[in-house]
Amino acid sequence: MYRVRKYNLLSIVTSIVVTMLFSCNNNLKEIQKIGLSENEPLSEAENINAKYIDSGKVKAILISPKRLDYSNRNFAFEEFPQGVNLEVYDDENKKSNVVADYAIYYRQTGMIDLQGNVKLTTSTNDTLFAEQLYYNQRNEWLFTNRPVTFRTKLDVIEGNGFDSNKNFTNAEVLEVTGIVTLDE
Repeated sequence: MYRVRKYNLLSIVTSIVVTMLFSCNNNLKEIQKIGLSENEPLSEAENINAKYIDSGKVKAILISPKRLDYSNRNFAFEEFPQGVNLEVYDDENKKSNVVADYAIYYRQTGMIDLQGNVKLTTSTNDTLFAEQLYYNQRNEWLFTNRPVTFRTKLDVIEGNGFDSNKNFTNAEVLEVTGIVTLDE
């Protein structure tokens, strides 16, 4: 009799443990979200000085006072609320520079949204001034539909909108509102 109860108790305990094991879900993402509000960043970093190196060459240097990482959202992004200073080097090690008061990088789309006193200076000293500028990393395309001033060696061109590839070999001011030709 004692043996039968012992096996019955063992069977019941085993059934409960097996049921518990099969009813548990191993959902790491849900566990990671515990205690985190989706409105809060997953992490914060200060005094950023990040270098992107490819094949032993520095390709870019990003400097920013603050970065907020929202990778805990469905549409993940990184925010630079206090601005960025980005130096980009081409294959010939020529430097271009981008400065903005605010930036946001959307990981899934590869889009960078630069806002507030955006200044882009190319390695040939052509300079674009805009209040907002987008960069599509996948297509290597810069664009905006906001007012811009584009200064080349020969001209200062003002307009509403701008399109260019990353090398500025086909830079174009859209809806030109004024051109001033400079003396050499």
